[in-house]
Amino acid sequence: MTTPSPAPGPIGGIGPGHELAQVNIARLKHPLDSVELKDFVDALDPVNAVADASDGFVWRLQSDAGNATDVPVFGDEWLIMNLTVWRDVDALTAFMYQGRHRELLARRFDWFERVEEAMTALWWVEAGVRPTPRDAELRLLRLREHGPTAPAFTLRQTFAPGSD
Repeated sequence: MTTPSPAPGPIGGIGPGHELAQVNIARLKHPLDSVELKDFVDALDPVNAVADASDGFVWRLQSDAGNATDVPVFGDEWLIMNLTVWRDVDALTAFMYQGRHRELLARRFDWFERVEEAMTALWWVEAGVRPTPRDAELRLLRLREHGPTAPAFTLRQTFAPGSD
C-alpha cells in the first residue's frame, strides 16, 4: 500500500514530466436550458476564461460548444463533466477557491444534486497527455471503490507524481 505524500508545491517535487488531471462531475437538478440553471450557464464562459488565463492552467476538455456540458458521462444525460489539466495541486486550488469560481462553488447546490459518492478525482498524467472522458470515468470509479490512492485521489488526500 502506498503512503500518501503531501501535496507538492507549485514546482518543487513535481518533475517537468507530470501534470495534474482533474475531473468533476455533477448531477443537474434541472435541464441546462431551464430558467433554474440560467445563472450557472451564463457563468460558464466567463469562469472558463478565468481558468484558461490562470497561472498553472494547462488544458480543459471542450466540445464544439466551448465547454463540456454536452459530453456524455456514464451514459447519464443528467450528469455534466469538467475535465482539466493543471501544472500542480496548488495551481488548481488557487483557481478553485478564489474569485468568480468560488462564488459559483458556493451556489452549487442551487443547481446540482447532493450525492454521496465521489464526484471529483485527481491524478497525475505525463506532461502533454490529455485525458479522455473515459479516463476520467475510470478514475472516478477507482476512487469510489478504493478511496484515495495514487492512481485517483482528492484535494484532501493527495499523492506525489510517480507514487503509483
